[in-house]
Amino acid sequence: MSQDSNGKYNVNKDNVAIGGYDVVAYFTQNAALRGTQKHEAQYNGVKYWFTSEANKQQFEADPEKYLPQYGGWCAFAMGMKGGKAPSDPNTFKLYNGKLYLFFNDYYQGAPFNTIVPWNGDEANLKQKADANWANLK
Repeated sequence: MSQDSNGKYNVNKDNVAIGGYDVVAYFTQNAALRGTQKHEAQYNGVKYWFTSEANKQQFEADPEKYLPQYGGWCAFAMGMKGGKAPSDPNTFKLYNGKLYLFFNDYYQGAPFNTIVPWNGDEANLKQKADANWANLK
């Protein structure tokens, strides 16, 4: 993943958010589902892909409701280090009506799923992540 021109969102080289995963499907199906370019919407200069026209329309009616927190960057990294780390769209959590994404890959040669330590200290890490994100924007 890379950054959009202002660095706020976690997008690919084609400026598509979170690898083309449907941000509405997280809420309606509690699932990470890859959308298609056929059902594309744009918001704040970023492209979002959806699995259906209905999901696209739902997003367009209230985009802020569905956007991943911290621009789609790893919530744990934002809380721990105040930095932008890639996230795995398949490793997610809905918390208080918001979507959080997490890094889940090898780190320093070992598997590391950051949702595990996040869940162990969620209130503290979320507070820090919110403050860190506000400072980055």
